[in-house]
Amino acid sequence: MLRRHANALAAACALAAAMSACGGPQAKPVGQTLADTTSTSPSTTTTVSTAVSTAVSSTSATTTPPSVPTTTTTAIAPPATGRVVVIDPGHNGGNATHTAEINRQVPAGRGRTKPCNTTGTATQTGYPEHAFAWDLAVRLREILTARGVKVVMTRADNAGVGPCVDRRAAIGNESGAAAVVSLHADGSTAAGAHGFHLAYSSPPLNTAQGEPSLRLARAVRDKLVAAGFPTSNYAGKDGLSARDDLAGLNLTERPTVLVECGNMRDAAEAATLSSAAGRQRYAEGIANGILGFLG
Repeated sequence: MLRRHANALAAACALAAAMSACGGPQAKPVGQTLADTTSTSPSTTTTVSTAVSTAVSSTSATTTPPSVPTTTTTAIAPPATGRVVVIDPGHNGGNATHTAEINRQVPAGRGRTKPCNTTGTATQTGYPEHAFAWDLAVRLREILTARGVKVVMTRADNAGVGPCVDRRAAIGNESGAAAVVSLHADGSTAAGAHGFHLAYSSPPLNTAQGEPSLRLARAVRDKLVAAGFPTSNYAGKDGLSARDDLAGLNLTERPTVLVECGNMRDAAEAATLSSAAGRQRYAEGIANGILGFLG
């Protein structure tokens, strides 16, 4: 009797042990957290190749190598500083030799389409807008990164083609940018036309295109005036120009402005736009405006 009881007790204990080891709930392996997949590289600047989807992935804070395109549509975590600025130097140096590509129609917002990109204008002596915009963008990037701002460029150099205007807007949207600034110079042939102006989307199509974009426009305008640049005497009012026909402004979901730094067809203004010292003054004024907007 005692032996049978002991054997039964032993069998019960064995069964309990087996159920504890095999039948109970298992601890789930810990998955990767955002911290596991977020780049902590000390680099504060990011450039964008002509294959722009690759460029966005390099700023998306994932461990995907920069050379591998990504199609992620998830929100991108900001850097430790919490400040990301997209700089969009207008046009590109290779546009003129790739007319079929840049003339392709792309979405421009508000139910419209526009050519993918354009060649831009130039001074009477031949200094092109695309070269001005690129040099200004590099100077602006240097100032902002020195102040702890993470910068995303919509193109990597001044020898490529595009990207298209809708893709440039997408780069800003996907980057989680606190501000997007598109850099241009105008080519008005009106007599005496000179001065800078900042274009913004109007009427706004979303919240970011409203008060935040206006606040960014005013901040940059005020610092350019403080740097000694006159506001436009032919476009907009008090240096601000409401637009509903610019794809980058229509398609943005971030506070965005387009800066027409001056008129390249005005001889006096063209001299400033063409000089390294003049471009540095523009860069400092725009940077101060952006930094003031970021707070």
